[in-house]
Amino acid sequence: MPAEVEVAIVGAGVVGLAIAQELAQQGREAFVFEKNHTFGLESSSRNSEVIHAGIYYPENSLKAKLCVQGKELLYNLCQRHGIGYKKLGKIILALSDDEVAELEKIYQQGRRNGVEDLVLLTPAELKKLEPNIAGKAGLLSPSTGILDSYSLLKFFYGQAREKGVKFIFNTEVTGIERDGTRYKVWIKDREGDSAFTARVIVNAAGLNSDKMAQLASLDIAEAGYKLHYCKGEYFSLNSKYRGLFRRLIYTPPEEAGLGIHLTPALDGRLRLGPNARYVEAIDYRVDENQKESFYQSVKGFLPFIELEDLEPEFAGIRPKLQAPGESFRDFVIAHEEKAGLPGLINLIGIESPGLTASPAIARYVGRMVREFLN
Repeated sequence: MPAEVEVAIVGAGVVGLAIAQELAQQGREAFVFEKNHTFGLESSSRNSEVIHAGIYYPENSLKAKLCVQGKELLYNLCQRHGIGYKKLGKIILALSDDEVAELEKIYQQGRRNGVEDLVLLTPAELKKLEPNIAGKAGLLSPSTGILDSYSLLKFFYGQAREKGVKFIFNTEVTGIERDGTRYKVWIKDREGDSAFTARVIVNAAGLNSDKMAQLASLDIAEAGYKLHYCKGEYFSLNSKYRGLFRRLIYTPPEEAGLGIHLTPALDGRLRLGPNARYVEAIDYRVDENQKESFYQSVKGFLPFIELEDLEPEFAGIRPKLQAPGESFRDFVIAHEEKAGLPGLINLIGIESPGLTASPAIARYVGRMVREFLN
């Protein structure tokens, strides 16, 4: 570990890895610090593995723009580098007259965001596409898909390493202090505490990104950077239903998420989830008491399933800027020059569609780094 580095990236989730690969392509000297023993063990590997189209988010928000850009980049990456994916398409389902009106709003929002392939479906068209689903109407998003998230993580990691990025695992960043034109960064590993200096710090620490910003002396309450943990659990559907659905099936979004949806995995298994409930602590256990709630949520469009067809699978945590009851919050991707911290780039609240947006986020941050260092 040298005494001074050009760029220190905190966090080796999909966003940190994508940024590392992007900076390596620029020829930057980058070090990635990750508190876990390897990459991608938290939000990046505990999600629906969906390539989102960019439908729901407010026009011109970072979530909308980076999702639409990221989707195209991601499909190209998957195709060129043999990363497993399927462009299955998804149907957002309306089960009531109110939800039919909601679909029209979602359709218009998607069009404003540049998602031009959306199709509103009549009940007959819906039945033709998915014979085992019934509803009053549907909205088809042909460009939604699924991917092998581990293969994507491994690709970014391998590309970054190949181009000289150094990964320091089992290492926690414990302090960040402005020191002249650089930052002094304290780290803790198995051998104890040490420090180094960096010209640029990229805070891609996911669930801990607000704490990293706080270490750098930012008032996270004043900045609006405080995160709220929102847990999402998944249940798998009995294998007897394998192959019964060709697309992802969603209902209109809820306050804290996109609602419990049906996702065919790359191997053909069917998964339900995630739900969305705010929690105080990170805990990846699936609460089996949620099974009844899942069943009630999906039996409206899957009336033939039984409660015993659901089995607990896994859980993930979303790092939400949006507190319970609050309205939409966008990604924070901020170079903190105005806060008197030039060279500190914070990425906070990178929840869904962060996986889809990751290559576009990497380019966005890459431009920030280039403008600062050149």
